[in-house]
Amino acid sequence: MIMKDTPYSVNHTSTATNVVSAYHAALRTTFKGLAHHLSTPDAPVSQFLGIKYAEVPARFRQSKQFASYPSVVDATHYGPICPQSKYNTLEDELFGLSLSVEDFKKSIPKKHLRHDEFECLNLNITGPSGACVSSHFPVMLWIHGGGNRGSGSSWLYDGGAIVRKSIEIGKPVILVTINESRHERRQQGAGDEGVGNYGLRDQRTAMDWVHSYIDGFGGDPNNVTLFGESTGAADILCHLHSVCNEHRPLFQRAIVQSPMLELDIPNVHSSGWQLSRIMCALNVHSVEELRAVDVEKLVALGHNIRAVDDGVFFAKGWREALYPAESEPTPTHIHRIVTGHLDVPELEALAHHPNHRQFHSIRSPYPSSRARSRSRTPRTPQPQPTVRANQPIMIGDCGAESIQWTLPASFWTGPALVRRLRAICQSLSKSTALLRAYDISAYTPADELCERVLELINDARFAWPTECVARYAKAERGGKGVWRYVFDQESPQRGVPHHAVDLMYLFDTVPLPTLASATPPDSFATSPDPSEPMSPVSPGTPEMCFGSGSEEDEDEDGRMTPDYGFGSVGTEGEIDEEWDVPVVDSYAYNRVRDAIQTRWIAFAYGEAPWSASSSSSDDEKNEKVYVFGPEGETGERSMSIFEGRRKKKVWQEVLAPLGMGVVQKIGVELCNGPPEAAVGVKCKVKMNMMKDTVVA
Repeated sequence: MIMKDTPYSVNHTSTATNVVSAYHAALRTTFKGLAHHLSTPDAPVSQFLGIKYAEVPARFRQSKQFASYPSVVDATHYGPICPQSKYNTLEDELFGLSLSVEDFKKSIPKKHLRHDEFECLNLNITGPSGACVSSHFPVMLWIHGGGNRGSGSSWLYDGGAIVRKSIEIGKPVILVTINESRHERRQQGAGDEGVGNYGLRDQRTAMDWVHSYIDGFGGDPNNVTLFGESTGAADILCHLHSVCNEHRPLFQRAIVQSPMLELDIPNVHSSGWQLSRIMCALNVHSVEELRAVDVEKLVALGHNIRAVDDGVFFAKGWREALYPAESEPTPTHIHRIVTGHLDVPELEALAHHPNHRQFHSIRSPYPSSRARSRSRTPRTPQPQPTVRANQPIMIGDCGAESIQWTLPASFWTGPALVRRLRAICQSLSKSTALLRAYDISAYTPADELCERVLELINDARFAWPTECVARYAKAERGGKGVWRYVFDQESPQRGVPHHAVDLMYLFDTVPLPTLASATPPDSFATSPDPSEPMSPVSPGTPEMCFGSGSEEDEDEDGRMTPDYGFGSVGTEGEIDEEWDVPVVDSYAYNRVRDAIQTRWIAFAYGEAPWSASSSSSDDEKNEKVYVFGPEGETGERSMSIFEGRRKKKVWQEVLAPLGMGVVQKIGVELCNGPPEAAVGVKCKVKMNMMKDTVVA
């Protein structure tokens, strides 16, 4: 294992037997928790696990906050989680942790979390031992990603290391992880407001519980920082742009890590149509019958819509606030009449007809000249006074987010890819510019094409949308209150800054391979401060997929171990030497870990994590971005460094003219792979999943 610069060993199998108690005066309850296994005399840490924060009256009903506890509550064990497939969590797959390797089995706790759709709404609290009402420590509330998989009770999100670090640097925090509904219970119930968004509303209910009762655990209810990754980060953006946040904000700031937000959030009509397809697949004819369906069958469908634009949850103009609207394209078969470019005799005759204006008003679908603009330049958003404008955010992405779609990307051929991109773009000039920018052609060698497809997916689904959100958020906040970072530090297992690699360093819970230590270089800047199967009813959004996951690849627990395409962990736990994996030594690991933890904690305290962005356009050259990696590099850098690490010029010249809607469609299409290949992969994965319907 990598030597971590702590005087005690990090044992991920919680063997602590010391029980701690916390009496909550408002709830009139004594919570029995655990002394965390990372506790030291100088940094004592306690945990209270599985605390119920809400209850679900019935399937397809909104959750209600829970606050009726017995006089003593056992908070020494994790609570149930939302029903989900038996597959390994996305993080296990991304980090390349094979549970068949004995060393990893000893390092990763084998949690057998019960699945219960009605008792899954619980949370876990980690904080300094002895914290009380008068402590008023800042609260960090984690919203996990992983799509329809995973939970806030995952071993990965154990808050012990972050809380311990906060105590060591003199800035103690309370860290809360939550469990919520991961499958969409979409249907309006009697007395419920709005349709769907159950997962988002569960998260809001958890925030409300924290606001009401976290002070009994030493937290400050008026100093809450949301932080989350991937779909969890997208959920945070949804909360920022919600009606509830405008009327009654329950958090003060947010950290958005690699958000994967789909712009095409369905409305009520589209959601109802998809619900009808689900009911047809299950052969049910009413909501009451759907309520009676076994939860395993609902989970097997893999339904992955996480949000619904029901006209209730989201604030007015939320889409424009995230991605400002673009002017409509001018159809090529109409613009010659409108502009007077009359190179067709019939159109020229029509233009000189005495009733030309009448013909024009009938045939033109545009009511005004403004709508006929050829420009595709995004309109500059007009900032409106909002609550979120006073909620600072940190936002960034990893350097190789798209690695998770290596398998479907590898199925594309040059000719098929060119045809598909031209069809989506519907413009010869724009599609040609796109193909040139990413060096894709019908003759691109097969061994090079996959890498270029992954680059385009990375920009279309993560890098460029993240930059757009950051830029528009900065404009809405008057040029202040937005901190940008890039995470390019390599993963010790994969050797690339893949999706969620920042979580390895932030939570410091992932078992690491044995690597040599290194002498700190003197060239760095100042040191830091002390897949679940595709849904048969919603094929538009691809699941994160790595390998075929054949039946022969299952481990003793029936969990699939896909081939990731980046080498494998050998039988003795060593990294496959056939792949030239960059070394992440103990110095680089510790340096990046300390940097990300201290910056996140400082932000939770309301401090600037690094130099604030300037609101003056004249000072844009002095704007800073914080870099994590590669090779252990950390520190503030100028935006010129950012432009060198991300394809900002390509985004402006190639992606912006296409528009966010088209670019996201490109990303989704490429993630799905070509239709003929996608069908085969989906069927194979579906067969593997349906082989055993028992939820692990």
